[in-house]
Amino acid sequence: MAAKKTVSAKKTPPVRNATPHDERRHEHVAALRQSEARQRAFRRRAVVVGSVAVVLAMAAGIGIGLAAGDGPGAGSGSGSGAGKAGAKLVTPAHAGGPGGTVITWGKTGAPTTVQVYEDLRCPYCAAFEKDLGPTLNSMVASGKVKVEFHMAAFLDKRLGGQGSQTGLAALGAALDESVGKFKAFHDALYAAQPKDESTDTFGSSAKLLEIAGKVPGLRTPAFNKAVKEGTYLPWAAKVADAFYDSDATGTPTVKVDGRTVNVLDSTGEPVSAAAFTQAVERAAAAG
Repeated sequence: MAAKKTVSAKKTPPVRNATPHDERRHEHVAALRQSEARQRAFRRRAVVVGSVAVVLAMAAGIGIGLAAGDGPGAGSGSGSGAGKAGAKLVTPAHAGGPGGTVITWGKTGAPTTVQVYEDLRCPYCAAFEKDLGPTLNSMVASGKVKVEFHMAAFLDKRLGGQGSQTGLAALGAALDESVGKFKAFHDALYAAQPKDESTDTFGSSAKLLEIAGKVPGLRTPAFNKAVKEGTYLPWAAKVADAFYDSDATGTPTVKVDGRTVNVLDSTGEPVSAAAFTQAVERAAAAG
């Protein structure tokens, strides 16, 4: 991707053992906390959503600051007011967690829970899914692990467009069919993610339906109607808002029974499958 010129964000001194990926995230903590304090004083804490800075800084060699208004409720795809005005909140079947904002995949009784925080437009999330998704799939198939997906939509605000939220709404339509259809469509969307993160591919219902056609049995009349009419847009906004109530500091964030594990190395590339497996096993054993 061609480099873009912009004013670089001021860097904070690196912390001991921090990776470049972590440093880019931490440099925005103060700014977003101030913004969140003004906008959502009732929130129990403010969190930084810094992966967009990491994505653009590492992929294009630039820095970016988080402006006031990037938090929940602000702009396209990142607040409960997003979507069609006055649209009714419809929660998909099979949604769980607080307010139906979490999607759980795997056996309910699995002893280990892996929490995955993602944004559909995040290239690092796509890299994680491509390189480590098969390993996570195997863990789930073993019955020892279940996955809880927590989806965000903050990149719509930072990159322009609405693909994070409309893609998430389409995932809601798939979830209403089954968790299996959700997971298959989730994987298909990441596989189809455009190389340029500013391209709003998932903002088009026609494109979403085209990608959904790759998932056997997904294109039911009910699914097609929900995607075209934006039935689950209010739900997608609610799910996106819930991300800000978590302590995830960017995407992708992966936790094992509440303990964060590294899925990206110091260059921003996914760790090896062996390293990921060992990290999951260590975190699970520590519980």
